[in-house]
Amino acid sequence: MTPPAAAAAAIRTDDPSTDPVASAAATAESQAPSPTGLPGTGDDDPEERTAAAPPAASDPGRAGPAAGPTGAQFTRPGGMFSSLRIRNYRYFFLGQVVSNTGTWMQRIAQDWLVLSLTGSPLAVGITTAMQFLPMLLLGLFGGVLADRMPKRRLLIATQGAMGLLAAGLAAMTVGGVVTPYYVYAFALLLGLVTVVDNPTRQAFVSEMVGPKDLANAVSLNAANFQTARLVGPAVAGLLIAAVGSGWAFAVNALSFAAVIGGLLAMRTSELRPTAPIAREKGQLREGLRYVKERPELLWPMVLAGFIGTFGFNFPTLLSGFAYDTFKVGAGQYGLLNTAMAVGSLAGALLAARRGAPRLRRLVAAALGFGVLELLAAFAPGYWSFALLLTLIGIFGLSFNTSVNSMLQLATDPAMRGRVMGLLVLVFTGGTPIGAPVVGWVTDVYGPRLGLLACGAVSALAALVVGLVLARSADLRVRVDLHPGRGGRVVAFVPRAAAPAKSELAAAC
Repeated sequence: MTPPAAAAAAIRTDDPSTDPVASAAATAESQAPSPTGLPGTGDDDPEERTAAAPPAASDPGRAGPAAGPTGAQFTRPGGMFSSLRIRNYRYFFLGQVVSNTGTWMQRIAQDWLVLSLTGSPLAVGITTAMQFLPMLLLGLFGGVLADRMPKRRLLIATQGAMGLLAAGLAAMTVGGVVTPYYVYAFALLLGLVTVVDNPTRQAFVSEMVGPKDLANAVSLNAANFQTARLVGPAVAGLLIAAVGSGWAFAVNALSFAAVIGGLLAMRTSELRPTAPIAREKGQLREGLRYVKERPELLWPMVLAGFIGTFGFNFPTLLSGFAYDTFKVGAGQYGLLNTAMAVGSLAGALLAARRGAPRLRRLVAAALGFGVLELLAAFAPGYWSFALLLTLIGIFGLSFNTSVNSMLQLATDPAMRGRVMGLLVLVFTGGTPIGAPVVGWVTDVYGPRLGLLACGAVSALAALVVGLVLARSADLRVRVDLHPGRGGRVVAFVPRAAAPAKSELAAAC
């Protein structure tokens, strides 16, 4: 999978003069090329302006902020499903519904297959690590390719390759010749394709919907993914119990036809393509430097790295809880994934109603996520554990969509592929490090201690990053037990001795 510290309570989130995310969105909207063949900006919204606001003067080396008279328009949500009015995004969304369902079926079947072949949660962790190792080693290069090539055509190629890999694993499993090492190999090959597919797919969302609907589209993508997570594990559990894991892989292979069909059916005249950059030396370093110089990008990246490396190790942890702690079968294991998906879907739909994300929401979601993992480690029974997984899903998804949409909105379009590639690298590329470690802890000391460690790292990272952001923006925490109407009990406000640094402070 949704892509900025807290100012005084008086700062409005829809004020273009104080909100860099809104300003960056306004700037990007004004720079986006209008497609031919349709009036205005090219989507299906009859009320959208046909003339972009002129950008204000700003630092040419930065991706906004540029204050404009219409900047506030882009931070206000247009409804929970507003981006679905755009035809191309509808095609993409429907294709993803089918493909994501197949993907979740494969994830559950793959983990259960490895566990059945080896009886070891550590082997599940190794499988996960093999799938994400290419992202750790090559993730930045995937972002560079996403900036250099037309994203729609690149996605057709990567989705086709994923379908072929799923078909190959299905044939070997149904044929009875699969071994853990074959599964490791297929996971590694899938990871190599994902290096290019993931940043390209995330950056392509802005080309379909534009900045005004980007936050909503990122949240709906997450809701799409989590809806599939509700259906996929349940269907996978039934298929595994009835005919074995191989048929779940076969269904996933067929599901990629829906995504490729949706991409081919799009009206290219209605896209807002970013011009591919010419191949030059130093483009990878340029992307790293771009993020390093912007704390509103850098610190969310750091937090995403800790959460992704240690917090999101559920394939390893849930299989351990199901197999060792609660001693349940494939159906109940799939239900644990479904319980978490229910929470994630609820979190995605709530995020779709909001406007541009804020840093305080991102840090709060990460902190809540870590604390809930700590509580889940002590869950006394299967059903209490499943309930806590639902809450973990809400907070985890809120963090995921906030960091995704925030980084996309605050990034120059020409740099978006590299920035999203870096986000994917830190969020999922750390899995080859975290998954074996968590798998080893789970294997030796049990799943409860493994989840306890994951929650502790996530909560501590959120606290440290929150304090660093507040200090960098010259903010302090204010607690008001009687805030009055419209006030906040806890808020970040400028320190009395110095005004807040506007760009970072307004994003909190």
